[in-house]
Amino acid sequence: MKKTTLAMSALALSLGLALSPLTATAAETASSAATAQQMPSLAPMLEKVMPSVVSINVEGSTTVNTPRMPRNFQQFFGDNSPFCQDGSPFQSSPFCQGGGAGDDSQGGGQQQKFMALGSGVIIDAAKGYVVTNNHVVDNANSIKVQLSDGRKFDAKVVGKDPRSDIALIQIQDPKNLTAIKIADSDALRVGDYTVAIGNPFGLGETVTSGIVSALGRSGLNAENYENFIQTDAAINRGNSGGALVNLNGELIGINTAILAPDGGNIGIGFAIPSNMVKNLTAQMVQYGQVKRGELGILGTELNSELAKAMKVDAQRGAFVSQVMPNSSAAKAGIKAGDVITSLNGKPISSFAALRAEVGSMPIGSKVTLGLLRDGKPVNVSLELQQSSQNQVDSSTIFSGIEGAEMSNKGADKGVVVNNVKANSPAARIGLKKGDVIMGANQQPVKNIAELRKILDSKPSVLALNIQRGDTSIYLLMQ
Repeated sequence: MKKTTLAMSALALSLGLALSPLTATAAETASSAATAQQMPSLAPMLEKVMPSVVSINVEGSTTVNTPRMPRNFQQFFGDNSPFCQDGSPFQSSPFCQGGGAGDDSQGGGQQQKFMALGSGVIIDAAKGYVVTNNHVVDNANSIKVQLSDGRKFDAKVVGKDPRSDIALIQIQDPKNLTAIKIADSDALRVGDYTVAIGNPFGLGETVTSGIVSALGRSGLNAENYENFIQTDAAINRGNSGGALVNLNGELIGINTAILAPDGGNIGIGFAIPSNMVKNLTAQMVQYGQVKRGELGILGTELNSELAKAMKVDAQRGAFVSQVMPNSSAAKAGIKAGDVITSLNGKPISSFAALRAEVGSMPIGSKVTLGLLRDGKPVNVSLELQQSSQNQVDSSTIFSGIEGAEMSNKGADKGVVVNNVKANSPAARIGLKKGDVIMGANQQPVKNIAELRKILDSKPSVLALNIQRGDTSIYLLMQ
């Protein structure tokens, strides 16, 4: 009896030893799973956001200036010249490609094809609208958009604005798209977390994270409208046009540029604020262009030295150095020496910030400016006037008239041609600076939107009714 008891005790001990490691392993696995669920992660947010960020592939062409050949040497180059035969070092030169002949004093131009990569963000799923950077789709002949699920679509340009580097494209025959939710970028604070999503170097969708390093950055290009969000989330080539989002997965900016002295990322990236993007793309949808308003002032940044010299009790703002005659600002009573400190209740930190804010508002917008005048606060209200720079690239309307910069003549009086590039399709059909397009294919044209509507039907023959000075002419293109 004792032997049996001892044997059973030994068996129980043996089973206990054998089961203990298994029980511990199962417990550890359960604990690890629970810990993984509790650890913070961006994954749930990204699962919702990634379908709204797209990759953009562009094929295009641009005119490259080539040197002109002196007339004395033109006889030595041509199809039958020994200099242009196989094996000759001159064979691939512009002189043997037809680009070097001509007047001694003028440069030539050749069409050079290119391919480009970028990113974009779906902002309207039903209509297929995608916002990206102007430099991503500039001079594009074809645009392909690839979604996160691998589907590919053709796209066309709706509107472009080089001065802000924003473009709006439209996916053709959109189906089952996901649009991103857009946040109020005015609510951003330095130190807020950011997540950048894009297609760097053509690798496919990539996510990086960081914080808002600074707000209201400008100075990358003095001619442009800049009010950037600065972030240390890594932004690389191909990220242009991609999304900068907050931790709720809401769009706070469009990734646009980096400061990279040696060509690599050093943690200084710039994004266009979402509020500016909303204002600009809304105009592109409505007009096919940005009909930018302006105050009619010149100015500079208010710094401590200028504030001291002008005896202004403020350290930040936009100093008004000149008011244009008959401008909206002049009619509202704004004077040289005033300091603009707010726009519609929002603090203005610099003249660049004021310029960018106003530059994203359409003509006719009613604004209230907070001023400091002789040390006293003053409020003025006015309506933004038409900017002298409201132009649209004709390639966004119809590729056959590419090379012409156009704008609405005003009061539904047609479309005026502001400039025509030499050797462009627009120049070849006979368009000239100063021409006013009054009609197309026997249909009246009051503005760019009407011209775009006519040309969207892709007519086989285009007959433009042009007012040139006191003469009405027709320009034909097949």
